[in-house]
Amino acid sequence: MRHFDLSPLYRQTVGFDRLFNLLDQAGGVEPASAYPPYNIERTGENAYRVTLAVAGFSREELSIETRENALSIKGSREQLQPSDGREVLHQGIAARAFERRFQLADHVVVTGASLVNGLLHVDLVREIPEAQKPRRIEIGAAEPAAKVVESKAA
Repeated sequence: MRHFDLSPLYRQTVGFDRLFNLLDQAGGVEPASAYPPYNIERTGENAYRVTLAVAGFSREELSIETRENALSIKGSREQLQPSDGREVLHQGIAARAFERRFQLADHVVVTGASLVNGLLHVDLVREIPEAQKPRRIEIGAAEPAAKVVESKAA
């Protein structure tokens, strides 16, 4: 399959980002930033978990925010300079800042987050309002037709 590079069009258009992203995804092109890797899991009927691999980040360097049906996870870390005279010959462990955004469906809320062994787990649950939940309507027995008693004027 051929790959068409649409990047020159990005500089010349405004508001078509979503269209270009969809075209890139259809062509099998990975978005520019695939860092950090993540999983999305279903843990229950209305429960989900987003897990990001954030090795090397502490709790203080991570932030989670929800706004207008979007979940945003940010990480920022200062580049550590060895103070004891060591020189880094190869740095393969990524320590760059990142921001991951996820679109949330209606009525999905974050219930908690935890950082365990370099994995950030964000738990989500869909809380459907009572008015929108399906409800069962019982079917009653048909009542006999009411008898109409005509009264005659005497």
